Amino acid sequence: MVDPLEPPPRDLPEKVLLRRIRQEHDQGAREELITRYLPLVRGLARRFASRGQPVEDLIQVGSIGLIKAIDRFDPDRGVELSTYATPTIMGEIKRYFRDKGWAVKVPRALQDLNVRLNRVVEQLTVDLNRSPSIADMAKACGVSEEEVLEALESGRAYNSLSIYGSGTSEEEDAFEIADCLGGEEGAYELVEQRRFLAPAMEHLDERERLILHLRFFEGMTQTQIAARVGISQMHVSRLIRKAVDVLRQTIVGEGEHDTRL
Repeated sequence: MVDPLEPPPRDLPEKVLLRRIRQEHDQGAREELITRYLPLVRGLARRFASRGQPVEDLIQVGSIGLIKAIDRFDPDRGVELSTYATPTIMGEIKRYFRDKGWAVKVPRALQDLNVRLNRVVEQLTVDLNRSPSIADMAKACGVSEEEVLEALESGRAYNSLSIYGSGTSEEEDAFEIADCLGGEEGAYELVEQRRFLAPAMEHLDERERLILHLRFFEGMTQTQIAARVGISQMHVSRLIRKAVDVLRQTIVGEGEHDTRL
């Protein structure tokens, strides 16, 4: 009986290691096979190095595929482990790109079409000796031109860009994307307030509207308003309170009416 915790000799044939894994659940043999096939994982992961993901992350994902292949491999099928493991590793890496590599969630069909278009564009460029048009790509993929445009647009969602990163240059004085973003627009709130205030002002007489304008828009004191309008300061104070109460009741009443609607 082989001790499953004792590592097997490194010169054991692959078939012996596979037999130990299958029949004796030998973890040492399993680890040995994983070590032997890591170069295959690294080679397959490097094929995707240009897609914007760290190669080390892809190697880790591919290693998961390798482990699955070793655990599921049946030596009685008459195929080599490398033949069986390669599509399993590739599938795991592609699944990683499909499910986690996109900065924005994109429908699976568009993701798959975007991948197909990348291959089709390369082939059509060679065949046509020019850059293919949208119509060329649609015909080659058997889809509509609108679907091609949508898939190409969705490809932009694959990588995200930090708003604190430079948009064009790595120089110290290069602008950041955040510099181009708008801030909070206070005028929107002002427009909203005026939308409610304007109809309510119609409930006031001309003198009350003038007093409110002088007080809250021109910033005049009650004494200054009294001298301007020709009434006492106390009368101005009473008119302001009265006008504000009318506006408040009118606006609240209109708001309740809108809610009922």
